[in-house]
Amino acid sequence: MISALNQLVDLVEEHLAEELDVHGLAGELGTTEYHLRRMFSSLAGMPLSEYVRRRRMTVAAADVVRGEDDLLSIAVRHGYGSTEAFGRAFRAVHGAGLGDVRRDGGPLRTQPQLRFHLTVEGSIPMDTRLIDRPVFRLVGHAARVPLIHQGINPHIQQHITALPQEEHFRLKALGDTEPGGLLQVCDDLDPDGTEGSELTYLHGVAVSQDTPAPDDLDAIEVPAGKWAVFRTAGPHPQALQTTWAATATEWFPSNPWRLRPGPSIVAVLERADDFSTATCELWLPVEPA
Repeated sequence: MISALNQLVDLVEEHLAEELDVHGLAGELGTTEYHLRRMFSSLAGMPLSEYVRRRRMTVAAADVVRGEDDLLSIAVRHGYGSTEAFGRAFRAVHGAGLGDVRRDGGPLRTQPQLRFHLTVEGSIPMDTRLIDRPVFRLVGHAARVPLIHQGINPHIQQHITALPQEEHFRLKALGDTEPGGLLQVCDDLDPDGTEGSELTYLHGVAVSQDTPAPDDLDAIEVPAGKWAVFRTAGPHPQALQTTWAATATEWFPSNPWRLRPGPSIVAVLERADDFSTATCELWLPVEPA
């Protein structure tokens, strides 16, 4: 995986002004675009698209400062059809306009070329099991919410607290298969994991394929497949988020598995009354790497 990510970085450098064929590279490396993008964003701390934009504008800034070519020529060279579009992208990265940088030589925000190295310290205990699951469904109340990496997501919190208490009991009574109990489900997640991008959040339960579900509930069909299940315990949601990050930095790079498309599921097994601490299971859909 680390080798694949470094080859992806090299591909970015070779084709800075072009659209990246991430799907083709993933196929050549024996992995999937979905997994490659998810691992890049988790380990680099930014989406692949953002890294490409920063690198493109870092290289373009040198052309702007040198002043040897007109701005339209520089824009076209770096994949933009107009100086206006180029200028917007340039300002978004550097925080300054093209004219200011050409005149003053800055300010510039440089994005160095990334290089990935594997350092597995084992600092995060990974209590993991791998299980096969037949087809099942996730049913409950769904909403589109923005992705937030750290802390409590207020949009999700608002969605859950808007449900009456009796609805939580009704949902819990519907669940009849693993993962058990009330579930926190994230689906349709941007593979780049861009903070602020929208995902589908479902507050609900898992039911077997043949279990009828009320018409007033949303449903996500989950195909048969293998799951990696990570058990977490401690301050909530910090312990869960730390373990989630560690799956990318420690578990996937050192195990022969990769993410496959599908929902990620959090099952809360035990919790304090004020939810300050909790024991959870994080379910991630995986396949052999």
